[in-house]
Amino acid sequence: MPNLPQHGRYAYSAITDRPDFDWPDGRRLAVYLGMNLECFAFGEGLGAELAPGGPQPDVLNYGWRDYGNRVGAWRMLELFDRLSVPATVLVNSDLYDHAPGLVEAFRNRGDEIAGHGRTNAERQGVLDEDAERALIEEATKTVEQHEGKQPRGWLGPWISQSAVTPDLLEEAGYEYLLDWCHDDQPIWMNTRGGRILSVPYPQELNDIPQIVGRKREGAEFGDMICDAFEVMLEESARRPLVMGIALHGYLMGHPHRLKHLERALRHIRDNGGDQIWWTTAGAINDHYTHVVPD
Repeated sequence: MPNLPQHGRYAYSAITDRPDFDWPDGRRLAVYLGMNLECFAFGEGLGAELAPGGPQPDVLNYGWRDYGNRVGAWRMLELFDRLSVPATVLVNSDLYDHAPGLVEAFRNRGDEIAGHGRTNAERQGVLDEDAERALIEEATKTVEQHEGKQPRGWLGPWISQSAVTPDLLEEAGYEYLLDWCHDDQPIWMNTRGGRILSVPYPQELNDIPQIVGRKREGAEFGDMICDAFEVMLEESARRPLVMGIALHGYLMGHPHRLKHLERALRHIRDNGGDQIWWTTAGAINDHYTHVVPD
């Protein structure tokens, strides 16, 4: 039987066998919000659907997605302000032109701005190496021009990677990526020029797979967040963990869902005590790099 193809990015490691460490101030469960700010092409390209799309231009689904930037993301920003919780904002670089003022509003509250490609109407993993490198460079340059510094983290549009994406990201100066949902702790990944950190990003506690993919609604998604938190908080006494929650304005920014997101986030805040660290993916990268350098 031929050998099973492998990626060579990291070796197997059981989470029960790793060295122990703490998050800052002795906390054990790092909690962060991955707030996706995305834009989509009109009349072509990829995009999540509220209902089966018709002929292009598919104004039903385009308008539903655009609601997230015009209304939903602002509603969620106000919620994060009410609860005084930070976010890692995953930004399509075309959004600076598509929705002026939106990324700036999250920046002004002190949130981390991370790279998320040019637009979510495309995937990077289907491109050849030169074209993918150009996409990363273009998106990075745009964010840097607006934010005054290069983003340190990257999430590919549609969680799309080619066989060389981690190499290209490390070569472009990125410190961490979020595409691999393979662990509840950060994991060092090998690249052809060094290494890059994989920070856990959720595909279960993620509103697109649950609401769009599995047709669950806001109340059930809120319950899932609470259930995961309770299990992970108890487990974190034995090992430090990362709990991410992935969100989109055109999903959780609707009023009937926002109330359940608020309920879940208040549950975490009110029951985590001094064991949880409300943080960002970038701060997780910084701390882990310091305490677990190898």
